[in-house]
Amino acid sequence: MNLSYIYMDSPVGQLQLVASAEALVAVLWDCETPDRVKLATLVEDPDQPILTAAKTQLEEYFAGQRTGFDLPLDFAGTPFQKSVWQALLRIPYGQTRTYRDIALAIGNPKAVRAVGAANGRNPISIIAPCHRVIGMNGKLVGFAGGLARKEILLKIEQPH
Repeated sequence: MNLSYIYMDSPVGQLQLVASAEALVAVLWDCETPDRVKLATLVEDPDQPILTAAKTQLEEYFAGQRTGFDLPLDFAGTPFQKSVWQALLRIPYGQTRTYRDIALAIGNPKAVRAVGAANGRNPISIIAPCHRVIGMNGKLVGFAGGLARKEILLKIEQPH
């Protein structure tokens, strides 16, 4: 199965958006670690409807005009990872949660470290807001796009 992709510029660097015919499957960073997200063959398609919708919604988010996303998503991962990524989608705009909060939310309070690992493999960055997950001490920790970008995303979501 081929996947379509486009690149977009953003306040956090160039992003690669990837979609199947049915759903968005990835939002990747320009500094991606190889194999963090495994994908099928990619074909550039600037007219793919899901990708154009994702780009528009992300542009609105970065402009402070959007607090949530309305896109079909298809997470590829283990059942545990998918449960963590679904929990990310429930973190309200402008709020943060700890890895422990996510572990509790998925009914597995001892899985704090595993939640951190799953969070780090989130294929749909920003839209599934892994940037809203912070350390127990309130500090910014682990983020595929880098901590400076995580800080930018959190600042975008703060009231002015």
